[in-house]
Amino acid sequence: MKKHLVLIEDEPAIRDNYRAAFERRGYRVSTYGDRASAWQVLRQSLPDLAIIDVGLGDEPEGGFTLCQDLRSLSGTLPIIFLTARDSDIDSVHGLRLGADDYVTKDMSMEHLLARVTALLRRADAWAEALHKPDEVVNRGRLNLNVDRMNVVWDQTAIDLTVTEFWMLHALVQHPGHVRSREQLMEAASTVLDDNTVTSHIKRIRSKFLQLDSTFDSIQTAYGMGYRWNAREL
Repeated sequence: MKKHLVLIEDEPAIRDNYRAAFERRGYRVSTYGDRASAWQVLRQSLPDLAIIDVGLGDEPEGGFTLCQDLRSLSGTLPIIFLTARDSDIDSVHGLRLGADDYVTKDMSMEHLLARVTALLRRADAWAEALHKPDEVVNRGRLNLNVDRMNVVWDQTAIDLTVTEFWMLHALVQHPGHVRSREQLMEAASTVLDDNTVTSHIKRIRSKFLQLDSTFDSIQTAYGMGYRWNAREL
């Protein structure tokens, strides 16, 4: 069965071009030109992946609102922002709302397709994992249930996106070992640029810090990547 992609883009010409490109690659594509019409349908039935522009018609941040609404329905739906807005502030905000990736429209179609393929592959792998016995990783105050995708710190749950979860999992598997940005991307089964990986790590840290102001278990190995503090065992 063809994977179902949803594209929410307010510019008709751009919307039609992307739709045609995805359909040529064998995807089933539904398109919407504004947040309201998209939400009316998606709240009833979710696609396999959503691609959202930030500015939608007369709503400059309608895409952000739609992302937040979709994430409230599903913690695992792959979501990509595809937009002309390239500021770090917008990118970080989009990831903070739960998007898995944030890319600009000057990205090549082949690169975008690689990211879509990677996120769909990851979603399939996670669905298969639901049928296996739970894998649990304990590192001191951290409890990480791989199959339920639950993260608990000091007996308090932390809400992570799918991308954040797998990056954290890669770090805690081997405490003290440095994981490069490329390895974190591979662990999350996605294709990201270095700045986006950095934004995800910052977001993970901030979620822990909201619970524990002394949290320092994710350490930066400058010029190399990141490691989980081996003291947290």
